[in-house]
Amino acid sequence: MRNRSRSRFVWRRRVLAGVILLAVLMAGYFLWFRDSSLVAVDEVEVQGATANQDQIDAALTQASDGMTTLNVDEEALARSVSGFPTVASIGVDASPPGKLKVTVSERLPVAQVKVDGESAAVSADGYVLPGFETEGSKLPPLDEDAGVDAGLLNAEGAAQAAAVGGAPEELRERITAAEWDPERGGVVISLEGAPELRFGDGERSDVKWEAVVSVLARIEGAPGYVDVSVPDRAVSGG
Repeated sequence: MRNRSRSRFVWRRRVLAGVILLAVLMAGYFLWFRDSSLVAVDEVEVQGATANQDQIDAALTQASDGMTTLNVDEEALARSVSGFPTVASIGVDASPPGKLKVTVSERLPVAQVKVDGESAAVSADGYVLPGFETEGSKLPPLDEDAGVDAGLLNAEGAAQAAAVGGAPEELRERITAAEWDPERGGVVISLEGAPELRFGDGERSDVKWEAVVSVLARIEGAPGYVDVSVPDRAVSGG
C-alpha cells in the first residue's frame, strides 16, 4: 500500500516537472518567435493622415524598422510622429505575419491665423497646423491678438480657436471672424446673418454654441449682441 502511494507521488512529481518544462520551453519559443524575422514588419499601412502624409508615412515606416507584428513598440511609433502638430494620436493594429496598420487621429483646422505674414491653419486646441492649405478655405480668421509662440497660440488666440472649434459644422461655415476684446468680455465671434456673439473665454464652447442656437431661435427683433459667456444665463441686448 505504501509502495503504491509512493508510486503515485513520484508519478505526480514527474507530471508536474513535465508540465513546468513544457511551459518553460513554450515561453522560450514564444520569446524567440515574437522577435523572429518570420513575423518582422514588412508593410506599414497608414490611414487617417491628410496633411503631411508622405512625411508621416516615412516616419512611421522608419520607426517600425526592427519591430515584429508580435512585438510592436507603440510608444516608439507615437514618438516618431510627435513632431507633427497635425497628429493628435495614433492607434496600432498588427496583422501577422508582417503587416502593421497605423490609424492617425488628426487635429483638424477650425480657423486661420497670420504667422510671419502668412496664413496658417490652427486647431481647436491651439496648435498651428502646417500642411493644411488655407487659401480659398472658409476658415475664419483670428484677430491680431492671436500671437504664436513655438507653434502654439497664446492665451487670447487659444480662447478664440476653442470658441470657434466648438461650433456645429453648419454654423462654423457661417463664422466670418473671431476677435479678443476684454471690454466685451473676451472672445467675440461674427456669424453671418446673426448678432454679435460674445463667448467670454473658450471653455465649454460646445455648450455655449447650444445656448447660441437656443437664443437665436427664440429672440424677436434684431439685438446687437448675444452673450453666452455664462451659457445657463445667456442674454441678448444692444
